[in-house]
Amino acid sequence: MEDRNTGAGAPEAGVAGDLPASRVSFAPQPVATLSRQHDSAPDRGDAAHQPGKGKKRRKRRRGRKVFARDDHGLATVRADGEPASAAATAPVPAPAMRREGAIHGSSRPTGRDLPVFAALDLGTNNCRLLVAIPQRHGQFRVIDAFSRIVRLGEGLSSSGSLSQQAMDRAVEALKVCADKLRNRSVRRARLIATEACRSASNGAEFLDRVEREAGLKLEIIDRQTEARLAVSGCGSLVERNTRGVVLFDIGGGSSEIALIDLTGHRSSRLANHIVSWTSLPVGVVSLAERFGGRTVTESVFRAMVDDVRVRLDDFKGRTKLDHLVARPGFHLLGTSGTVTTLAGVHLELERYDRRRVDGLWMDNDSVDRMIGKLLGWNFDQRVANPCIGADRADLVLAGCAILEAIRAVWPSERLRVADRGLREGILSELMAQEGVWQERWRGARP
Repeated sequence: MEDRNTGAGAPEAGVAGDLPASRVSFAPQPVATLSRQHDSAPDRGDAAHQPGKGKKRRKRRRGRKVFARDDHGLATVRADGEPASAAATAPVPAPAMRREGAIHGSSRPTGRDLPVFAALDLGTNNCRLLVAIPQRHGQFRVIDAFSRIVRLGEGLSSSGSLSQQAMDRAVEALKVCADKLRNRSVRRARLIATEACRSASNGAEFLDRVEREAGLKLEIIDRQTEARLAVSGCGSLVERNTRGVVLFDIGGGSSEIALIDLTGHRSSRLANHIVSWTSLPVGVVSLAERFGGRTVTESVFRAMVDDVRVRLDDFKGRTKLDHLVARPGFHLLGTSGTVTTLAGVHLELERYDRRRVDGLWMDNDSVDRMIGKLLGWNFDQRVANPCIGADRADLVLAGCAILEAIRAVWPSERLRVADRGLREGILSELMAQEGVWQERWRGARP
């Protein structure tokens, strides 16, 4: 099951916090051919009219790496047209930034110098990977991405453990991710697991299996770290005139909510402005399993909303933005499959288009109308919508119920939609920690 929310092509990400990042390690595995969907780029111009092209053409015949530019930045290709691959072994070293190869004696790095970073997020519902290179200050370009709905947390709320079938699906997806990572000279990576592995009685045992079979060592992060990473990944979607934001990430097994106050001196790191946060132990998978996701009546939907609302009422820090709520400069910011799905339905997209969804503003009336529309559709109608599909049709209304509870506690005239989150936050932090956006790198064109 492929998920349309890959996050590939993310134009930018804000610089964020200072969480520690682990090195990625791989067990020896065969190198697989990498999909060219996100990183192929044609060479431009005639070699006869450009100095140095003859040497590059000889390299192509020998199958060595060459570098070509497209309209979005650097891509690495081989003479045979396939992406350049580099099998990695454990652990991946983190060498100092390379400065050689400057153009015309300048200190600007060439494409050859750009380090590669990776972020993997294994959640309750999805397995997602992003591989990226830095661009101008605070931004990066995605050169490869992978996303698959694996439903790792299926049945977890009732059994307390990960099922064999769910673990099998996740391991197969992680093997694909491992192959992609081995095909890149990854400088630093962070591979995380969230609520399903946190709460399952066999979560640690499952991650041991992942390390044996996929060669990836995943890190279970706590809920506070998850909330900070979600904020870090969405920094560039918070505009300068914003005074307050409630950022929420509706996941499969948990929902993270961060209250952000921007009335004082604004830091370049959005996560530094969190004044309160919570992680609700409820997400689209767990809520749909308890109340039913295929047939959702008005009364069932209201019961789901009330369940989440009770949990929010227990959140003691929920009033920290009361002086800003429902006033100019305050808005909600949602990063999850629920809000991106609502946006896609709102735009009446015939096929999900991340470029149109990420950063979209929706007013209250539009959100009400879309939730009402989904409630009026039966399961088959939801399946038939190209922005929902069979993989989300039994989960989307549970997500809408969580969204409704959030809107009731923090009323706002506007909701901004983010098709980005944890992975972008990880990449931003890794790049900041590695110093790729320091002064000597500014202005470099990958």
